[in-house]
Amino acid sequence: MRLESINVGRAETISLGNKTHLTGICKQPVDGPVMVTSLGIAGDAVVDTQHHGGADQAVYAYSADDYDWWSAQTGRDHSPGLFGENLTIRDLPTDMTIGDRLLIGEVVLEATAPRIPCGTLATRMQDRGFGMAFRQAARPGIYFRVLNDGEIGSGDAVTLVESAEHDVSVLDLFRYKYRLSHTAEELQRLLDAPIAERMRIEIEQARDQLARDRQIAP
Repeated sequence: MRLESINVGRAETISLGNKTHLTGICKQPVDGPVMVTSLGIAGDAVVDTQHHGGADQAVYAYSADDYDWWSAQTGRDHSPGLFGENLTIRDLPTDMTIGDRLLIGEVVLEATAPRIPCGTLATRMQDRGFGMAFRQAARPGIYFRVLNDGEIGSGDAVTLVESAEHDVSVLDLFRYKYRLSHTAEELQRLLDAPIAERMRIEIEQARDQLARDRQIAP
């Protein structure tokens, strides 16, 4: 794998119809080296802190190969940073296992969650239907926590240095978001992986609700 681009954005307002968003999604490539810490990429703005950023979603990476796929599908150039990712990585697997670790220079990243499309992404793409297209494509990109800080630069090698011992994948979590029902066993399987805290809270709530429903069932 190879780091093709490091992308950062500032807070700005974007609009689609009567919807406006103050966001940091509009990211542009920057020259390295760039510092990466447990809070993310130096100089990058995170505006919607309810859904983005934090230690468990400090860095968002997207596959350059998946951008090639989007370009072929749409006939539109998909350049680094378009989807708001911090890192554009060549040969990044679409379906990494949660807990897999990547090494870039001295920086160690651990996969924690997929990106779930929102209205801000649709506004960025100027396409109200893009959230559904992103969902159907099942090429969500990957959020990472930073286990070791350091500087990185475009062109750096990216190496898988540790594989998780379980089998919960990024796409397993992505599909979870769109399934209408789950068993307690399915939910516990997801919780046994080192997933991002926001998703952990959501799945724990679903598990607890399922248990309550069972208690009151006739």
